[in-house]
Amino acid sequence: MIILLEWFTSAISILIAAYLIPGVKVAGIWSALILALVLGLLNSLIKPLLVLLTLPINILTLGLFTLVINALIIMLASSIVKGFEVGGFINALLFSIVLTIIQALFEMIIKK
Repeated sequence: MIILLEWFTSAISILIAAYLIPGVKVAGIWSALILALVLGLLNSLIKPLLVLLTLPINILTLGLFTLVINALIIMLASSIVKGFEVGGFINALLFSIVLTIIQALFEMIIKK
């Protein structure tokens, strides 16, 4: 039950972030649900490997390079999910930051 709630809140967060960031388009709730699933899979399977491979530059930038990895994962997801378009790297970077903030807010609300 909790997994479904987190999946749904991720999809709502995606829709809100896409509305706020110009250059990012989500076709609808079904695209957002699929994107939430794909991002979850990419973040659990590919992101740890990328973070490990880029550890030296990540240490030099005090972890800020992780934002670049997040943007690249968003761009990869846009090539996988139909109905989700990102206008470029900067849009993907802004989308990942806004998405993280919105998801954190939802998590704070749900935990209370």
